[in-house]
Amino acid sequence: MYYVYILKSQKDGSLYKGVTADLKQRIKDHNSGSAKYSSTKKPYSLVWYCAFQDKTLALKFEKYLKQGSGHAFTKKHFI
Repeated sequence: MYYVYILKSQKDGSLYKGVTADLKQRIKDHNSGSAKYSSTKKPYSLVWYCAFQDKTLALKFEKYLKQGSGHAFTKKHFI
C-alpha cells in the first residue's frame, strides 16, 4: 500500500503533504528531523491520510494536493 498524507506543524500550523509506503516510519522521520525539507517545522501531527494500492495513483494525488486547486480541496475537505 501507498499512503498520501497530510501533516500539520505544531510549531507554526503549516501543512506538509507527502506519499510513502510506510506511514508510521515516515511520521517518525519527520518528527526526528531526518526528513530534511520538513525538519525546521517539527513536531508534526498527522491530520489526514489515504491508502492506495497503486503507486502511480498515489503520486498523482499527492501532486494534485500540492497544486493550487489541491490546496483549496485540502482546506475544504480535510482540514
